Amino acid sequence: MGPGQAGALGLVLGLLLGVLGGAASEPHSLRYFLTAVSDPSPGVPQLVTMGSVDGEVFVYYDSETRRKEVRADWIAAHTDQQYWDRQTETARRNEQIFRVGLDTLRERYNQSRGSHTLQHMYGCDLLEDGSIRGLDMYGYEGRDFIAFDKDTETYTAADAGAQITKRKWEEDGTVAEQMKYYLENTCIEWLRKHVSYGKDVLERRERPEVRVSGMEANKILTLSCRAHGFYPRPISISWLKDGVVQEQETQRGSTVPNSDGTYHAWATIDVLPGDRDKYQCRVEHASLPQPGLFSWEPQSNLIPIVAGVAVAVVAVIAALAGFAVWKSKQGKKGNDYNMAPGSDGGSNSSNTGSNPSV
Repeated sequence: MGPGQAGALGLVLGLLLGVLGGAASEPHSLRYFLTAVSDPSPGVPQLVTMGSVDGEVFVYYDSETRRKEVRADWIAAHTDQQYWDRQTETARRNEQIFRVGLDTLRERYNQSRGSHTLQHMYGCDLLEDGSIRGLDMYGYEGRDFIAFDKDTETYTAADAGAQITKRKWEEDGTVAEQMKYYLENTCIEWLRKHVSYGKDVLERRERPEVRVSGMEANKILTLSCRAHGFYPRPISISWLKDGVVQEQETQRGSTVPNSDGTYHAWATIDVLPGDRDKYQCRVEHASLPQPGLFSWEPQSNLIPIVAGVAVAVVAVIAALAGFAVWKSKQGKKGNDYNMAPGSDGGSNSSNTGSNPSV
């Protein structure tokens, strides 16, 4: 985020403050998330700012540390300390801007003092066909507040309180104009730079490891399909019955990051035990040349049986070997028989160490 663009953002935030959305599913995306609270406390800063490229956080700021911190090596290698000092100054100014915005909204909605939350998400996408998309969304108290449509340069207000902001911004004119320019030009320029800096990280492809399991309870079989260790983040996990997607019946968890920078996700479905062979899990991901189909294959009861037989055979062989050694010792002369532990006779112990009876 450049200094000029940050100044335009500050103007927008000074008038008022979208919904903290998830990472985009497009080939490349740049997002900034800002969250402010009116009643900060230890561990809950008044302002938190994060920037991400393709879902990878590369910059962070909060009002406790009061420093813009780079969170990705591929960004740090292409920026200097002066750049981050400027970014820190901008973030500190935004603290005051957010504070004023929170006070304005509290009075507008006739609320008492206490804990209130203001959020802002904005950024751009570079689509696969070369086209671009931009978004600028605001939220208050965890609900939609106002959103920008860059094509029409107009705002959509979620309630009567947001209508006041809508009229103010649209009458001003420069607010929409500056944000439209940022989304279509400055944002895309920085997105391209960031992608070029982190090409090796952002454009890598890591295949998901997929595991299907089942658990039966109360005559219902819950089939679970888990994908682990994949990158990039976008993934589709669906349950099929006889080849038909069971969208309404499928429950999905969020796609969450692993400590190594990859992601994992899951989807479950409840079925009748007798129908389990009709179901398959379909996984679609950029690392896969075509969607993968996976079925639940319960472990065969033959496996523990074979394992038990193998253990028994090993035990019999060990017992026979031990008996043979004992017999050989009985046939030796008395001085060999009376050798004390720790003498040369100790070398024989390692040869029969697998036999607990020796």
